[in-house]
Amino acid sequence: MGQKIAFQGELGAYGHEACVAARPDHAPLPCPTFDAAIAAVRDGAADLGMIAVENSTYGRVADVHSLLPESGLHIIDETFVRVHVNLLGQKGATLADIKEAHGHPVILPQCARFLRDHKITPRASSDNARAAREVADGDDPSVAALASELAAEIYGLQVLAPQIEDHARNTTRFLIMAREPDYTRRGDLGMVTSFVFRVRNIPAALYKAMGGFATNGVNMTKLESYMVGGAFTATQFYAEIEGHPDDQNVQLAMEELGYFTDHLLVMGVYPAAARRHEDG
Repeated sequence: MGQKIAFQGELGAYGHEACVAARPDHAPLPCPTFDAAIAAVRDGAADLGMIAVENSTYGRVADVHSLLPESGLHIIDETFVRVHVNLLGQKGATLADIKEAHGHPVILPQCARFLRDHKITPRASSDNARAAREVADGDDPSVAALASELAAEIYGLQVLAPQIEDHARNTTRFLIMAREPDYTRRGDLGMVTSFVFRVRNIPAALYKAMGGFATNGVNMTKLESYMVGGAFTATQFYAEIEGHPDDQNVQLAMEELGYFTDHLLVMGVYPAAARRHEDG
């Protein structure tokens, strides 16, 4: 495998699982942080980056708004991974032995009910796969990790309780980043355009900016606001719409948006994943 794809976490992390599922022809490159994964792509150490952005149970994972606009990278794809949380212990351990379970702060709320029902104390770890590795390297059979089956295979752990997530449809969405954009594709299930913008300081600017999407029949699937530079008065928005910038209705909507914004950056144009159209 000549090409590499960077992800946050150690081998066996859910980001690794996403890489295997979405880009099996790329060698996975573990990185300690999302920043490091993005830097690996920007600096040429990796060809692509797999960035987790939101989980159906937990909510936002990576701060896509602060990380991605400044990265210089482009979104070229999305993928959804069904997250199965497994309780992993040392060989010979049983569920009754477990007193503590270690996992990333994002994963702990995803199986809070199971941990509470079994009187297992949750402990935060910087990475789920790292937690699995540390359990494997340790000598305490009362400590378990919350991680993937892939992590269990890699680190030689036993699945003491499979699929313990509280919600049956627990899913994480990942964005695939590259150094160059690709506007040439047309997905079988449509296209998604992601962008960030700041509205001008005029009355009802956001309302007017959004009007163009409604009047031109463009479906906006996501709109999130967040502060810029720690200032309460400087608000930036992250949005996703259905369609391609070359579509006439999208062109008209974006043109109208431009009248009411002082900053507009298209972050990516990519095929809509099939998971968007599934019921659950």
